[in-house]
Amino acid sequence: MSESQKTTHFGYQQIPETEKVKRVQAVFDSVVDRYDLMNDLMSFGIHRFWKYETINLAAVQPGQRILDLAAGTGDLTKSFARRIGTTGQVVASDINAAMLKLGRNKLIDMGFASNIEYVQANAEALPFADEQFDCVTIGFGLRNITHKDKALKAMFRVLKSGGCALVLEFSRPIYAPLRFAYDLYSFQILPKIGRLITGDEASYQYLAESIRVHPDQESLKSLLEVAGFVNCDYTNLTGGIVAIHRGYKP
Repeated sequence: MSESQKTTHFGYQQIPETEKVKRVQAVFDSVVDRYDLMNDLMSFGIHRFWKYETINLAAVQPGQRILDLAAGTGDLTKSFARRIGTTGQVVASDINAAMLKLGRNKLIDMGFASNIEYVQANAEALPFADEQFDCVTIGFGLRNITHKDKALKAMFRVLKSGGCALVLEFSRPIYAPLRFAYDLYSFQILPKIGRLITGDEASYQYLAESIRVHPDQESLKSLLEVAGFVNCDYTNLTGGIVAIHRGYKP
């Protein structure tokens, strides 16, 4: 099968692989101006706790070098920059130029400049040499990537030996009643909030669908192991609505 004939999922749709990056780009271009507000509204502010727990599990130290993929508007980048101090460096990377620009401007306005670098890049083909980073994270971005295995292998490649990778992502609620309530919220309420706040209902319908076709906790753990990571584990948050996966490079 030629590259142009291969398909992948975009939410519940099957589309040519060659179109996915453009489709995802359009989603984030559409919502970029209200992205932070929507994060607060749709998660009731709980996304801040999820990111705080990710930073704690990363356990980074002053002077280390961190790669924050799908950095978006810079929430994880900002927290990492505080923890690694002026002797360290955070590289904030995102495939979407508008999101990266918004994050850069926001962090500069907040006084973060000296220890953050910004790189527009596709997580499947990272433009960094081998073994450059002590920690690599990707927050709420892996589910949007066409070839998750390639992205995880790229993360593995750029990590130093002993380095840690963390994937913060929506996952599968572990309790049936919570799954029912979460599905009701995701498909009946969330898109309407998106329409009200951003004028874009379709992007938040995609969000709900993209979560359902993303690998569950055990499946994602297996993908990390196949990519070469060891001592892989995951931490469920908010009943498994979100999970933080972690793995190490031997």
